Amino acid sequence: MNEILQLIVNGEPREVGEGTTVADLVAALGLKPQQVAVERNKEIVRRPDHAGTFLEHGDELEVVAFFGGG
Repeated sequence: MNEILQLIVNGEPREVGEGTTVADLVAALGLKPQQVAVERNKEIVRRPDHAGTFLEHGDELEVVAFFGGG
């Protein structure tokens, strides 16, 4: 049975399935991994760690996307 986790992402409640990683969340948000910074519970998650960082019930995340321009 896959448990549903309750998270806060950029100040908004969100549900994800158990076993979801930071990389999965970034993809679900439709963002490019190379263009985001992720903070989980007030700690930066390094990009190389996104795929191995599993989300937990009650996590608070801030996902910031960077866009180039000129």
